[in-house]
Amino acid sequence: MKKTCDFEAIKELLIECANVDVEITPESVLKTDLGIDSIYAVEMILALEENFNVQIEMNELDTMMTVGQVVEVMNKKLGD
Repeated sequence: MKKTCDFEAIKELLIECANVDVEITPESVLKTDLGIDSIYAVEMILALEENFNVQIEMNELDTMMTVGQVVEVMNKKLGD
């Protein structure tokens, strides 16, 4: 059975690693809606790698603009 990543898992990770305390939706933009700056982005990548046992290249961060896109990228990674 393949491991999957869902919205709730990413939401919890953002709350924990980036101290996000606003409403989070799949459409939430990481930088403008959630205040994820470059420092928090690196922390988020490290947390994703640790929690899901994947490796994320820094250029992949450019494709993760919204929470929903983070879920999509992670599920592609987990499906590889």
